[in-house]
Amino acid sequence: MPVFSKPSAATLDVFERAVAGRKGIERRTMFGYPSAFLKGNMLACVFQDRIMVRLSEEDRVAAMTIDGARPFEPSPGRAMKEYIDFPRQVLDDDVALRAWIDRGVSYVGSLPAKKRKSARR
Repeated sequence: MPVFSKPSAATLDVFERAVAGRKGIERRTMFGYPSAFLKGNMLACVFQDRIMVRLSEEDRVAAMTIDGARPFEPSPGRAMKEYIDFPRQVLDDDVALRAWIDRGVSYVGSLPAKKRKSARR
């Protein structure tokens, strides 16, 4: 099992600002990190010291033109195909990150609502 590092306070703060005040967002923990869900579908998540956002195919293509953007792989070879792992330059730009979160909200909001699974016992 890989060892995951903790995110910096700066990354957590950036994530909080990017998802704050958005209607319908549910806060959960994914992979042990803060995440945001919309209609039961994951929208965005902190992972180690990075932030990834779920995007439409068109928006993923656009995001991949950013130097350092890449598909999100929580473990090597295990890509989560709809998620883009954004580079620090985007995370350090509140306006840019909020714009990508907006695109994610548009896409995830268009998906069918997902019912939350009951907790395992």
